[in-house]
Amino acid sequence: MALRHILLPALTSLSVTSALASDASPPRSMRLDAKKDVATASDADAPVLATLVQTHTGEHLVLDESAPTQTRFDALLADRVTGETLALDARLLGMLRELGRMHPRARIEIVSGFRSAKLNEMLRKKGHHVASHSQHSLGHAVDFRVVPEGADAALSPLEIERELRADLHWEGGVGVYLSDSDWFTHADVGPNRRWNGL
Repeated sequence: MALRHILLPALTSLSVTSALASDASPPRSMRLDAKKDVATASDADAPVLATLVQTHTGEHLVLDESAPTQTRFDALLADRVTGETLALDARLLGMLRELGRMHPRARIEIVSGFRSAKLNEMLRKKGHHVASHSQHSLGHAVDFRVVPEGADAALSPLEIERELRADLHWEGGVGVYLSDSDWFTHADVGPNRRWNGL
């Protein structure tokens, strides 16, 4: 009996050592479990800052320290009429990441990103107050709202403007739109200026 207790652990150890020495692959299910654990661990290492929501399509993207990529962000902010994309200024995505850090797990609703000349002119003809040489058409602007986690309404664009200037030291343009139909903040990488939209 005592000999059996000594031999079984030794034999078990020997069979494990033999399997390792022969470079035997672990069963497929073990490999999948290992991959799943690695994926779970890497997901846990990248906390979600916020969620980007394209208001015209309903598309949602996780915003964290590495996602979305710049290319994916450009696609999210594509022209909503033509589908055209443009390489947007990287400072816009960086600014949204900073706001995500300030408002953990908020919903950042994208109202407008890249606008083609066609869309820009269409909006002007419909009486919208858009510049003929808009920063949006250059890929230099984003209009957005920040809805804190658990809230039903977006923060005041005036509060976002204050955060952009005081906390993020934003050097570009900032416009605030405060009507019921247009409740958002505009930020661009153009000259430092501010305005109240209509």
